Amino acid sequence: MSAERDSAVGEQGSDGGRKTAGAPRTAAAGTGASAASAKKAAPSKKAAARKPAAAKKAAAEKTPGATKPAAKKAPAKKAPPAKKASSAPLKKAPAPRKQVVAPKKATASVPAAPAKTVAAHPQGESRTALVRRARRINRELAEVYPYAHPELDFENPFQLVVATVLSAQTTDLRVNQTTPALFAKYPTPEDLAAANPEEVEEILRPTGFFRAKTKSVIGLSKALVEQFGGEVPGRLEDLVKLPGVGRKTAFVVLGNAFGRPGITVDTHFQRLVRRWKWTDETDPDKIEAAVGALFPKSDWTDLSHHVIWHGRRICHARKPACGACPIAPLCPAYGEGETDPEKAKKLLKYEKAGQPGQRLRPPQAYLDAGGRAAPPLGAG
Repeated sequence: MSAERDSAVGEQGSDGGRKTAGAPRTAAAGTGASAASAKKAAPSKKAAARKPAAAKKAAAEKTPGATKPAAKKAPAKKAPPAKKASSAPLKKAPAPRKQVVAPKKATASVPAAPAKTVAAHPQGESRTALVRRARRINRELAEVYPYAHPELDFENPFQLVVATVLSAQTTDLRVNQTTPALFAKYPTPEDLAAANPEEVEEILRPTGFFRAKTKSVIGLSKALVEQFGGEVPGRLEDLVKLPGVGRKTAFVVLGNAFGRPGITVDTHFQRLVRRWKWTDETDPDKIEAAVGALFPKSDWTDLSHHVIWHGRRICHARKPACGACPIAPLCPAYGEGETDPEKAKKLLKYEKAGQPGQRLRPPQAYLDAGGRAAPPLGAG
């Protein structure tokens, strides 16, 4: 655009020069002076006219020449690029708007998993913080399951040790439905020690692995008769010597038949304490030691009940009911299961879902809390 303006100025200057030069010619022709004086005067007048014209031409020529460099160098002539530059922030203006919207989406998604932000475990959690969190979980579970108890039916230490051995690889409910017939026929260690294995196998068939279990219960009955006078010993080192009895079974017996504290590390216990990041150990004995160090010894038996009950009713292996979990804010694994409260309620089991429990003869406290006894084997 500057080039076009410069050429227009040059054209006007040359035209103006011609028009000015033509005017004296007309004036000179009409004066009536002599030819010589006219001829002499005309050149002088023409020269005089040409000089201003030449001056105007020179000025015109100088003007474009002076304007052209100014057009090249002057930033004012490059106004259009400046407008683009000034309009660039306007085009980028939407970017801040996106940045404003993004946090809104982020904050909207936070409530979906509140527990993960509350209980960020682990690697940065101090020993003191771990102990406090673990004990708080146990206190919360104690309020949820104030009636927690061993879920095997038994009337004496002998029945409890046999029922615990039979509970391997099956449910306590199935054991409770099976042992009434077993104890009706073999009520004492002496009776079971002298039993026909085939008859015992037939009774224990519903529990699975019935041949191996028959061998174990008959063997431990013989050991009780031969080594302990038909009585179940109340010491850990003696119990683990019985056929089919390990530390888990021994602690069940010690804690529930003799009132001696012990931690029962079954499959539910192992799963939950790892989800809660109480320990990363996988060996049952190491889990027992790691968890036991977090609690007073007097809490061990009830702690086992609370954790196992929670694992059976809410914190399931395949699909935990996170949306119905009372300790979700304390759980680092929140979100592994169903978080929608309505859907999570459908995953609850036993009394939490209004269904029967696992014991045919549960404690009265359980019944008072709304629990229902399990049906006997073959019923309904």
